[in-house]
Amino acid sequence: MTIITKRVTAIAGIAALIVAAAPDPAYAMHISDGVLPAGWAVFWWALAAPLVAWSAKALEAKNGGVSEKPFVGLVGSAVFIISLMPIPVPVAGSCSHPCGVGLAALLIGPRRVVAISAVALALQAVFLAHGGLTTLGANIMSMGVAGALAGYATFTVARKLGAPAVAGAFMAGLVSDWATYSFTSLELASGLTIDGSILPMFGAIMAAFSPTQIPLGILEGFVTAGAYRFVMERRPELLPAMRGAGERA
Repeated sequence: MTIITKRVTAIAGIAALIVAAAPDPAYAMHISDGVLPAGWAVFWWALAAPLVAWSAKALEAKNGGVSEKPFVGLVGSAVFIISLMPIPVPVAGSCSHPCGVGLAALLIGPRRVVAISAVALALQAVFLAHGGLTTLGANIMSMGVAGALAGYATFTVARKLGAPAVAGAFMAGLVSDWATYSFTSLELASGLTIDGSILPMFGAIMAAFSPTQIPLGILEGFVTAGAYRFVMERRPELLPAMRGAGERA
């Protein structure tokens, strides 16, 4: 696991250098600095900060032993890389991109995803100009909180209804992606609405995201299902949903 983690971290560093060195203009991924009014930026920061602290405590806990830490690092690297693939949506002040938080929630639990998403988003904001520091709280809430929780809840409900684990993982990846962008649209609509009519602005932003995000969500569903199946077959003890339960697809 240590060797794999080092390799994935190296790949993440190489990907970051490639993006940073690209000659084309960089489009701000996630919500950019200056898009949200100061009051709303502070509001989302106030909501996100205690959740990140709560999540960080879970990273320190030794629920699965010391050997679990490299795996958490590996998942964090995966979230960083997966969410580093922007498709510009200029009218929305953001970009469409896969998130990876649905898969991360299934692998390490949604609580830990908040902290690793915060780290990934902060690195992207500081070194790659994707997103922003003033809007970091809003981006954490949409991707690390809303996306992760929606994906994990979808998987849990699907399994209780008798769906196979891989099918549940597909739905988790799809829903987590769409939930992230629904929440992002809500954040943008609440901050950019002038006359107080949030719903029309929300609908307009969702419509702007839809042409790219609908197929991306489906694609992320397939990627999540494939990755989950791979881990389930090779190292099922790493999955929170399977630990000691003997679960199979």
